[in-house]
Amino acid sequence: MWMEKLENGVLRVMTQLGPRYIQPSFWQRIYLLWMFRHFDTLPQIVLTGRQQRLIDDLCAQQRFVSFSAHHAGGEAPILGTVERRPVVETLEAERTPAETTATVSPLAADLRQHS
Repeated sequence: MWMEKLENGVLRVMTQLGPRYIQPSFWQRIYLLWMFRHFDTLPQIVLTGRQQRLIDDLCAQQRFVSFSAHHAGGEAPILGTVERRPVVETLEAERTPAETTATVSPLAADLRQHS
């Protein structure tokens, strides 16, 4: 299985539009195999800066392939899966009580003036 991945492996990138499959170069496949040595799927946010740049570069090169048509015997072996999901900001959960009070106090004072 390792030899198949080295020869024909593709990287699966999960996007909002669904999975995309990228054909990396031989040296990129070696690096990706090492990157995914313990996990089949990784969120992009947990990757190092170098690994994130590699994924971004692969996506920017648009070397996308059809998953089933790529491998003559059927489906190409998957090196790993990267989840590229937008980061959802949770501002309210990250605020301290003092920050919340500082934000609410001017609003409360403004409401008192108008009433």
